Amino acid sequence: MDLFKGRHFDRDIIVLCVRWYLTYKLSSRDLVQMMAERGIEVTHTTILRWVQRFVPEFEKRWSQYSRPVGRSWRCDETYIKVKGRWTYLYRAVDKLGLTVDFLLSARRDVAAAKRFFSKAMKKHGSPRVITLDAYAASHRAITELQSAGTITRRIRVRSSKYLNNVVEQDHRRIKQRIRPMLGFKRFDTATTTISGIELAEKIRKQQFKIGTLPGRPVAAPDIWAAVLAA
Repeated sequence: MDLFKGRHFDRDIIVLCVRWYLTYKLSSRDLVQMMAERGIEVTHTTILRWVQRFVPEFEKRWSQYSRPVGRSWRCDETYIKVKGRWTYLYRAVDKLGLTVDFLLSARRDVAAAKRFFSKAMKKHGSPRVITLDAYAASHRAITELQSAGTITRRIRVRSSKYLNNVVEQDHRRIKQRIRPMLGFKRFDTATTTISGIELAEKIRKQQFKIGTLPGRPVAAPDIWAAVLAA
């Protein structure tokens, strides 16, 4: 199915705008000016609509090329403002810094932590060890999931601020990208946009088997379009 059928703009322009918006520290209005210098007139609202429309499909198509992550996870939460209020971004990376998963939640509590761990393990399987900070709700979430038989009791849980530096450093890349966006107006659009930013980060970390897509090698600038065409 051609995702771009009936679109006013060429596929390459749409993919370029979405990729740049998710990858670099640019606002949608920065992209409008950059496109104007290339003779392309596009509004910032159009770019934002493209992000919401195409990020879920990008994720779906990239997922078939995913590489496995490690079995030692470092988990932490950071803060993202949505509609003027702080929300909580749960994130996990493995010990090498490869992205495991994320969850945006309106609350920071046991229920949110349980949703995050269940989501991550459904996608990647059970880790060998999970490193957390000292926040009690996250520890309780793991204990309750194990008691309910939702996850295996063989997972070892530990607290270590030193070992969790890797995920705290990784938060910075995400927040640096979000800062020029000047906040989100809706929770669902924030989730989709962050999904795209996380995808761009995983591409940068080479978490996909993309050396060769069906039949031909792929150069870095063409990867996004090639995955969509595969």
